[in-house]
Amino acid sequence: MFRPIIGIISNSALLGDDYPAHAAGTMNSAAISEVAQAMPLLIPADPRFVTVEELLNACDGFLLTGGRPNVHPEEYGESETPAHGDFDRCRDKITLPLVRACVERGQPFLGVCRGFQEVNVAMGGTLHPEIRDLPGRDNHRMPPDGTLDEKFAPRHTVKLTEGGPFHKLFGATEVLTNSLHGQGIKTAGARIVIDGTAPDGTAEAIYIKDAPGFALSVQWHPEYNAAHDPVSRALFRALGAAARDWASAGSDQLRRIA
Repeated sequence: MFRPIIGIISNSALLGDDYPAHAAGTMNSAAISEVAQAMPLLIPADPRFVTVEELLNACDGFLLTGGRPNVHPEEYGESETPAHGDFDRCRDKITLPLVRACVERGQPFLGVCRGFQEVNVAMGGTLHPEIRDLPGRDNHRMPPDGTLDEKFAPRHTVKLTEGGPFHKLFGATEVLTNSLHGQGIKTAGARIVIDGTAPDGTAEAIYIKDAPGFALSVQWHPEYNAAHDPVSRALFRALGAAARDWASAGSDQLRRIA
């Protein structure tokens, strides 16, 4: 069976105290391989090693993963504060232009958690550094204790716009999701449509208006238990189908040129 290539954006990390690494959870690779039916390719998100053009040519789609570091507030015109947490400036330099290029080309991508926030910033939006500090908002952060299953357990519902792309994808206007994030959308970027919200009003699902390709993002972590959760399964199957369509279109174009 033909499998398209889906690039998984990694995060900078340290193994031990002093060994630099690029890392992404294996659950991301499992979701891409087992559910999207694509070949996962881990991308070192650092402009010293890769260019956006190279990534666009090498991959048929992208998974913009979650990660502990946040998008630097300078990317949306604000000053750094302690509330903004840790950063990965190298990842910012790859993912933000990558999102814009994918939107323009129609190349598919799925944004998850930090990836969701990157998509909003790439399109000119801004972020709240700590949404739990806002009046009327809940604490959406990962529970500090418990097993992995407990940390990634469903936490709240997401209400989706009737007739919108997420409603059509899931076959429901309300779904149950996990919640492991501290930041959230303050202002939506150009063409960003908020298509799903948590009970406290936090944006949880977005798409890009008039994007020529698959351009969906969610604030939760669908990669966890993706093969068994019906919401996650629908998202990754759709991403895989979009990547196969992209790869097939590229192959047809090469055949016409030859």
